[in-house]
Amino acid sequence: MNDQIQPEDSPEYEHGALGDAEYAEFMELAAEEGFDIEDVEGAIEEAGHGPLPVLAVVGRPNVGKSTLVNRIIGRREAVVEDKPGVTRDRVTYEAEWAGRRFKVVDTGGWEQDVLGIDASVAAQAEYAIETADAVVFVVDSTVGVTDTDEAVVRLLRKAKKPVVLCANKVDGPSGEADATALWSLGIGEPHPVSSLHGRGTGDMLDAVLEALPEAPQQTFGGVGTGGPRRIALIGRPNVGKSSLLNKVANEDRVVVNELAGTTRDPVDELIELGGVTWKFVDTAGIRKRVHLQQGADYYASLRTAAAVEKAEVAVILIDASESISIQDQRIVTMAVEAGRAIVVAFNKWDTLDEERRYYLEREIDTELAQIAWAPRVNVSARTGRHMEKLVPAIETALDGWETRVPTGRLNAFLGELVAAHPHPVRGGKQPRILFGTQAGTKPPRFVLFASGFIEAGYRRFVERRLREEFGFEGTPIHISVRVREKRGRKK
Repeated sequence: MNDQIQPEDSPEYEHGALGDAEYAEFMELAAEEGFDIEDVEGAIEEAGHGPLPVLAVVGRPNVGKSTLVNRIIGRREAVVEDKPGVTRDRVTYEAEWAGRRFKVVDTGGWEQDVLGIDASVAAQAEYAIETADAVVFVVDSTVGVTDTDEAVVRLLRKAKKPVVLCANKVDGPSGEADATALWSLGIGEPHPVSSLHGRGTGDMLDAVLEALPEAPQQTFGGVGTGGPRRIALIGRPNVGKSSLLNKVANEDRVVVNELAGTTRDPVDELIELGGVTWKFVDTAGIRKRVHLQQGADYYASLRTAAAVEKAEVAVILIDASESISIQDQRIVTMAVEAGRAIVVAFNKWDTLDEERRYYLEREIDTELAQIAWAPRVNVSARTGRHMEKLVPAIETALDGWETRVPTGRLNAFLGELVAAHPHPVRGGKQPRILFGTQAGTKPPRFVLFASGFIEAGYRRFVERRLREEFGFEGTPIHISVRVREKRGRKK
């Protein structure tokens, strides 16, 4: 799609997306500016790594999953409270152990509802396991094995993912006998841990690193494999995802399941559009009933997250006839944080009168400002209006997602930008962006090297100007900044 792209399916690059000659030239520049070479190498590796391996932390409510996640990531971010149901959504954090970086997904548990606690935990575990490279299964060793634990074990066996068994709440030697009893689960050695006090977590993390791959398997087809590009249709329940899929396929391929909370996989459909075969991942399959509203929304969130992880492009479907909701914004954030190319499709456009269009445009400016760069199509899944605009929008987003700016061209742009619009003076000092490189694509990832701390507002300004200069339509951009250490000072 773009002649500057270096395909990620070719052998692993040692220097992110930089070729050998470009890397050597860049490192020479870094040395001239007084940067620590190891720090620069680490920054390029970090930004150019592509997707990190994913570790899912699963288990029934109140066994200490969020406490364990805080221990793994080394800071108190996951909300912890001594009652089940505190963590409702899947939350992802980055962690590092023994020099290796990976993502941790805290799945949490949630309070009983009419669906039953076993069903809710099983569904949550299933979606978390589906998108993970390895799993930490947390069991409360003081309680022992429950029926719910055994249900999760059945899911783990079916998924055939590497599992590390964490026997939590072993606060001293006397509790290790309780941990030993968990061998009965038949999924390997129980690692006695106290996530509250940190006891045994190091040994458990060593086992996690053995279970995690160095790099995660790409689950979507793409350049170099000959497979069709994967498109996730995402949006809140009843927004018209299945109807849209059926319309683009010109036949009824998807049936919406009226049973809220089913745990079936998203439906993958091969569809030819614009002379190209695409693989659509439909995330519909539940309808919201009033008495199951919380549960239905929860399952929709899990289903959406699983589909986004498997896709290259997220087509976010929004009901134009209704006000843009917090749930719509949450789904947008999910797609952005996953680093996927994004297209926004406003459905039911044919039902809007002039007044609704007026207010919708203002809602888009305020509620969807974070993705002002995403291509937008106004469609009707019912009538097929403007469906022909969907493929060009998807292709535009993929093109931006895969674009790479050569380091020389990027630095010429940065030099002009900094000269014309210098960073504001703070505390008598004026930090300056010295140079940078684009270390990765899918999505574009930049590393900028600076003489001092660069404020968030100036970073946003740089991102905006990058988009104006180089396009990047339809893709999030990740920018990290490394500050030069004072000369003579070792890290």
